[in-house]
Amino acid sequence: MQYQDCELELQDETAARPPAPGHGARGSQLAGANINPQTGLATDYLNHFNEAIMLLEMVGDCPDCLADIRGWQPMSYREHFLTSHFKGRELAIAAYAGADPAARACLDNLASTMTTVIEITRATLTADLPAQATSQLAGRAADWLKQLVARAGAVINGEIDMREIDAPQATADRLMRRA
Repeated sequence: MQYQDCELELQDETAARPPAPGHGARGSQLAGANINPQTGLATDYLNHFNEAIMLLEMVGDCPDCLADIRGWQPMSYREHFLTSHFKGRELAIAAYAGADPAARACLDNLASTMTTVIEITRATLTADLPAQATSQLAGRAADWLKQLVARAGAVINGEIDMREIDAPQATADRLMRRA
């Protein structure tokens, strides 16, 4: 099952859609839980990817971190909050279901791209690479992921025009050209 298919299946399990994010009492409730009232999304989800970035950055100095990278597993937005200790996790899950569809789709596409970068990097790092090549690959992947996390943060915070977002493959291609 693909990441996006899993996400759609999990979303279908949500019977009732909450009111759309916005202003007023609902907006205050979302903001109080560190969920952007405009988009209905929370940056806490990005911690899942920041964990992988931290591990990739450590690989050069601590080759034992490769085992931790191998143990990293992709999680959808909903899966992340179901397993997190985030104080507003139920609200985050409900807000996601009623979030701006363009922002939600964009975040899901970016999450899919980040997951692909991590999985391909992880698969390559398991090969018999010299230490320097391992360090360079891990560092390059961490740099790509930081750009994608920043872009995802801009989506979550409503700081980006959804019409300007690339498809996942176009984003990956753009990042590879910069490397």
